[in-house]
Amino acid sequence: MTDPSTTSDGAVVVAVGAHIGDMDLAAGPALAQNVLDGGTSVLVALTPGERGHPRMSAADYRQQKITEGARLAEAIGAQFEVFDDLSDGFLADDEPTAQRLARLLRRYRPDTLLAHWRHSIHSDHRHASALAERARFLAGLPGWEVDDKDDAPPERRRHGIGRLLFTENWEDAESFTPQVHVSISEEAYRRWHAGISTQAFARGETYGFRYIDYYAAQLIMRGCLARTDRAVAFGLEAGSPMTRLMPRR
Repeated sequence: MTDPSTTSDGAVVVAVGAHIGDMDLAAGPALAQNVLDGGTSVLVALTPGERGHPRMSAADYRQQKITEGARLAEAIGAQFEVFDDLSDGFLADDEPTAQRLARLLRRYRPDTLLAHWRHSIHSDHRHASALAERARFLAGLPGWEVDDKDDAPPERRRHGIGRLLFTENWEDAESFTPQVHVSISEEAYRRWHAGISTQAFARGETYGFRYIDYYAAQLIMRGCLARTDRAVAFGLEAGSPMTRLMPRR
């Protein structure tokens, strides 16, 4: 995930979603592309998303979701983190969770943070967006849980995250404006599609919504606008300069 003016190998990208499956769909192809480009991608789910199945118990679906999330991460070559003690539908925008996420961000030390767009029909998504922004602030805050010794663990060392981008999610569509496009190669698409196809909800087996078809079509539509085969679009935080990423060749 680079732009032509700041090209660098080995970028670290962390995507923070409210549930397992959120960033898998909205950011998964871009995370796969980042890995193929030599970078490190990290999928973070703040809850398992265990209340999203109309026929399975939350406890059983929780375990299934965690397994599915790990499979998707493996398919695209990403790291996988889930706050499995937090609960779908009850994600709070609170300081303990923001601080926990900030320590994780310091550990991975990303160049780019991906988060939900702040306007959503789902309260967990809104809270996850706020938590990501707060965690980014804390991760780079001078004097917050900082130990500057060379042998200090990463989570005790301050880290500023240069770029925050917001993902395009059908539940977070209000006032979302696509401003950054990441071109997706055929191999990145293939890896993402293989991984997301292992997730029951994405196949439409929970409430019938055709997630894979929707996001696959969105990749083509954004690719048309970016003059490439497939692309993922992101929004910028207020005050960020407009950026349009060059398509892959």
